[in-house]
Amino acid sequence: MKKDVYNIIGVMSGTSLDGIDLVYTKFYFNGSWTFKILCTETISYTNFWVEELRHLVTKAPHELDLIDEAYTKYLADTIKFFIKKNAIDNIDAVCSHGHTALHKPEQNLTYQIGNKPVISKLLGYKVVCDFRVHDVGYGGQGAPLVPIGDKLLFSEYDFCLNLGGFANISLDDSKGERIAYDICPVNIVLNHYTKQLGFDYDDKGHIAKSGKVDQDLLNQLNQLDFYKQTHPKSLGLEWVKSNIFPLVDSFQLQLKDKICTFCEHISIQIAKEINKKEDVVVLATGGGAYNSYLLNRLKFYSYNDIIIPSNTVIEFKEALIFAFLGVLKLRDEINCLKSVTGALKNHSAGLIYLP
Repeated sequence: MKKDVYNIIGVMSGTSLDGIDLVYTKFYFNGSWTFKILCTETISYTNFWVEELRHLVTKAPHELDLIDEAYTKYLADTIKFFIKKNAIDNIDAVCSHGHTALHKPEQNLTYQIGNKPVISKLLGYKVVCDFRVHDVGYGGQGAPLVPIGDKLLFSEYDFCLNLGGFANISLDDSKGERIAYDICPVNIVLNHYTKQLGFDYDDKGHIAKSGKVDQDLLNQLNQLDFYKQTHPKSLGLEWVKSNIFPLVDSFQLQLKDKICTFCEHISIQIAKEINKKEDVVVLATGGGAYNSYLLNRLKFYSYNDIIIPSNTVIEFKEALIFAFLGVLKLRDEINCLKSVTGALKNHSAGLIYLP
């Protein structure tokens, strides 16, 4: 039975390995959707899980299955901690993305750990999860999935830009259909090199600002084949390991110069996309929105307005929207758009588990 109000916990873990994002949100439907975020938290990964998740792409299938079992329990414990800490007692469902272990849609393969049915029994609540598998089964990229939330929850913006592990963007095309695609890697690369300097991330871009751009490396990055492809298209850690790290590491540069050069690359690639339309307003969210140096370089290359929202929206927009995807699934309504992923049809993605 469809309702007008839903109390939902949304859970998201991204490729940048910052931690598990949790948001408790109330959604309202009155002809259109609105939301109110009630509480949020990012729970950092233990050192064990950072290392385990970082090397998922190297694991054999039987190893992944064992990791999946352990991660599902870990995720359930994390969610229970969030519920108890915030004294949450009204929950219609927990809606979780899980954590991407493999993403090779061209091979009809995508695998997010943390989505085993036992998670519902461990939590004692209805769980909606595993959103990507159906789309890949329909011939889609399985990503990005956030654009339906951009369209229905953030319609006042022309472009919704996420600066997370990867930069991705969503917008309405000339026909009014939502399209979206990955643009380039962001924090998955910047954090990789920043960690070699002993920091988890480049706070406000100070390291990048202290470096200098290597023009030869920049040119080679900008000439990668992915940037010549048309949407729908998506990126994964495998692509970064095969294409970005070997190229960057082939240059004998100081780490600060590698970071600075990659920031310039990010800025150029994003600006190329948001400059395709004039007089548009861009909503920028994700951890990269705190990187002042990166944003300044992006504004240097782009002539459109880039809006930075509240910290809550910056950090928890993806978790919020996966909560919303779960609501749409509970209502058996479309939450995955073929115009975005390239699937054969629009569909209601995800699995529903009962305790």
